[in-house]
Amino acid sequence: MNFQEATNNSNRSEISVASSTAMAKVKRILICRPNHRLGNLLLITPLVQEIAEAFPGCKIDLFVKGGLGPIVFRNYENVENIIQLPKRPLKNLLTYANGWISIKKHKYDIVIDADKKSSSGRLSFLFANSKDKIPGNVIEDIDLKYKDYKHHAKFPVYNFRNYLTEIGYAQKDTPIPSVNLKLTQSEIARGKELLDQLTSNTRQTISIFTYATGNKCYSESWWENFYQRLQAEFPNLNIVEVLPVENISKLSFKAPTFYSKDVREIASFIANTLVFVGADSGIMHLASSSQTPTVALFSVTDQTLYEPYNDGSVAINTNTINTDECIRIISDIVDRRLRHELA
Repeated sequence: MNFQEATNNSNRSEISVASSTAMAKVKRILICRPNHRLGNLLLITPLVQEIAEAFPGCKIDLFVKGGLGPIVFRNYENVENIIQLPKRPLKNLLTYANGWISIKKHKYDIVIDADKKSSSGRLSFLFANSKDKIPGNVIEDIDLKYKDYKHHAKFPVYNFRNYLTEIGYAQKDTPIPSVNLKLTQSEIARGKELLDQLTSNTRQTISIFTYATGNKCYSESWWENFYQRLQAEFPNLNIVEVLPVENISKLSFKAPTFYSKDVREIASFIANTLVFVGADSGIMHLASSSQTPTVALFSVTDQTLYEPYNDGSVAINTNTINTDECIRIISDIVDRRLRHELA
């Protein structure tokens, strides 16, 4: 063994010791993402998965807002405490204050700011007790290396990986974990029951979601045309509409509809369909989290920040891609899924 080989082996040994020591010390991590929206909560599931892989047995606390946190992270065993700020602080001042106080009760090994633009996230990040903190700042070297660095689900994972390399871990370049609700087999089976009750046949199904907030929502005429094209292209498939909590249909309820206020039940229903099609919304991210191929329609928001990236999913900018091309993309996904079913 020459001197250079001996030096490299020594360095690897030191890194291994450093990594083992760091792993042993990291027992509790706080993720700061005080937001109540379904999509934003789902977008931190990749970070939770990444932490669980890096530090097995580590407990994770989440600092969020609203009541969806326990529902989204129900099957994440390493998530211990979900600190929930009320959606309306002025009407719940005591609960709001207790939420902020609670993040002072623990001494965290690492605190992570999961969003670079959230002022309340930044404040909670600074307020929490920890000597090691991973801020929600853009790291230029990573920004130049990874084209998907800006994606809201991937950004905190890349920053976390950068932190690990700084404390002695080997650089990791594997794909970022998918957004994942971690549905159980019993939940998926229940979703199939609901789908079968709605369709009353054995045909495969395309699920669509015609609603979205604000100017992300496509018009009735757009969806009418799109629905007619789907019917013409896929005469042997069911096409069902998943309704929002507002019980609004941009198709005037012309398609068979599924309505539920239970987000896990909605995801379980979608998980039994071949493909989901819908505009950028919380339900779009929910469909992606069910591991269903998701065709996300974008017209005003930046798809590089929010596009689904689980297997088979695709983002479409409808300002540049017409309906014919949208249908072709969906057809390719359907064909691929059907071939997989037959294999």
